[in-house]
Amino acid sequence: MKIDDGLGPADLLPRIGRLWEASAAKIESIEQTCPPGSPSPVFTVAGRYTARGWTEWTQGFQYGSAILQFDATGDERFLTIGRDATVNVMAGHVSHIGVHDHGFNNVSTYGNLWRLANEGRIDAGDRNFHELALKITGAVQAARWQTTQDGTGYIYSFNGPQSLFVDTIRSCRALAVSHLLGHALMGEHDERISLLGRIVEHARNTARWNIWYGTGRDFYDVRGRTAHESLFNTNDGHYRAPSTQQGYSPFSTWTRGLAWAMLGYPEQLEFLELADDDELDAFGGRAEITQMMLDAATATCDFYLEHTPVDGIPYWDTGAPGLVHLGDYLGRPADPYNAHEPVDSSAAAIGAQGLLRLGRYLTGKGREDDGRRYWQAGLTVANTLFGEPYLSVDPAHQGLILHSVYHRPNGWDHVPAGQRVPNGESSMWGDYHARELALYLQRIARDEPYYTFFGGTR
Repeated sequence: MKIDDGLGPADLLPRIGRLWEASAAKIESIEQTCPPGSPSPVFTVAGRYTARGWTEWTQGFQYGSAILQFDATGDERFLTIGRDATVNVMAGHVSHIGVHDHGFNNVSTYGNLWRLANEGRIDAGDRNFHELALKITGAVQAARWQTTQDGTGYIYSFNGPQSLFVDTIRSCRALAVSHLLGHALMGEHDERISLLGRIVEHARNTARWNIWYGTGRDFYDVRGRTAHESLFNTNDGHYRAPSTQQGYSPFSTWTRGLAWAMLGYPEQLEFLELADDDELDAFGGRAEITQMMLDAATATCDFYLEHTPVDGIPYWDTGAPGLVHLGDYLGRPADPYNAHEPVDSSAAAIGAQGLLRLGRYLTGKGREDDGRRYWQAGLTVANTLFGEPYLSVDPAHQGLILHSVYHRPNGWDHVPAGQRVPNGESSMWGDYHARELALYLQRIARDEPYYTFFGGTR
C-alpha cells in the first residue's frame, strides 16, 4: 500500500464526525429490527442486518457499538441502549463454555462500561457488577485449554480442542482484564492457574504456529503470512498442519485473520506495560515475551503493507484464485465492484488499529522511524475507510462500513443483482471495529485519554 505521510489524526476529524452522525441512526434502526431476545445480527443482506447461526460471537459488538457511540458523542440514549442490553442479555456470554469469543462479546460490553466508569465518564455504582462479569469471562475462556507436546498450550476454538485460531489472540483481552482484577482460574485441588500465564502461552503458540517469519519453515514460508487455524493431535499434543475455516486455503492468508493478529499483539504489548517484572519472570521474562509479541506484530503488519492495494483496503484472501484476473491490483485502489474477488473492509477496520497501536508503541520505545511508518499507514487506511465508497451514508442501509465479507468459501455473503461477487454489505464486527478505530483517533486528535480496553487503570 501507499502510505500518506502528510496525514495527522486531526485531519480525519471531519470524516470521523460524519461517521458518528451516520452511526447513530444505524444503531437505532438495528434496535428496532433486532431487539433483545432476537437472534444476534451478523451481517447485512440488501442493507438489513440478519442473523447467521454458527456461534454467537457478534452480540457484544451490537451493544458495544452503542456504548462506543455514547463514548464518542456523549449522547445518553446510546449509553442506555448498551447498558440495559448488557444487563438483560449478555450474562449467557459470560458463562459460555463453547466459544473462544469472550473478549469480543464481553469486553465490548461489560468491559467498555467498566472502562468508562474507571475514566469517570459514567457513574461507578455498577462497577462490582461489571468486574464480576469480567473476572468470570476471562476464567471461562482460559478454561478452554489444550496442552501441546512441549507442555504449554493454547485456548482452543469453537471448532474443537484440536484447533488453534489466529482470531483468539485479540479475544485474549478477556483474560487480561480478569487478571488485572486479581482473578485466576481455579483448577483441580484448588490449583490457582495464572491468566497472565495463559495469555503468554497462547500468544507464544499462536506466534509459533499461526504466523510465518520467512525462515524456511515450509515451501510457503513468507514473512508475516498467517494461517487461520493450526491443527494439533489431541492424543499427544503434536502440531500437525495449518488449516482454515474462512480463508481460501491453509497456504494463503485470509486477511481478516491477519488483521486479528495485527491488532491482538500490539494490544497485548500495551497491556504488558502494566505487569510487574516478577509476574513475567515465571513465563519467560519481560524481554523474551515482549520480543515474541513484537516479532509477531511487526511481521504481520509488514505483510499487510506489502500485500494490500495502495489505498489500504485488502482483498479477502491474498491467495484468492480470482486475483490473477485483476492484473496489477496492488498498484491501484481496491475495487469492491470487480467481477472476480471481494474486498474485506472489516479486515481494514481491524488492521488499521493494529498499525496505529504498533506505531505508537515503537515510537514510545525510541524507534521513531519504524513507529512513524506504521502510524502513518494506520492513518492512511482509516482515511480511506471513513470515506466513500466504504462509509455507508444511505439512511436505508443499516450497515456503517460497506464491502465487508463474512464467509466466502461457504457462500454466505450477499451478491447483489448484476454482480458476481459480494459487495455493498456490512458486518457487525466490521462496524464495531470501525467505531473503535474512530474513537481511538478522535481521542488522540482531541488530546483526550488514550483509549485501551483497560482504560483508567494505568
